Amino acid sequence: MLYRAAECGACTAAELLLAELADARAFDLSVIDIAGDAELEDRYRLDLPVIEIDGEVAFTQAVDRASLVRRLAQATP
Repeated sequence: MLYRAAECGACTAAELLLAELADARAFDLSVIDIAGDAELEDRYRLDLPVIEIDGEVAFTQAVDRASLVRRLAQATP
């Protein structure tokens, strides 16, 4: 799951990377725009993009491709 905001360039880059990996590794990518949701804004705004894997926050702010690939390989199918 990716938490993002429309005006966030790092979020766009993370979404493109996740979409590429989802196509290659056949997993579903859920994207949630936090805009307009006060609870999500409070929780994630300073850490965007936020990537959750298996229900746990795995990455915030910076997403390293190699680290993401390794973490996805460990994820529950």
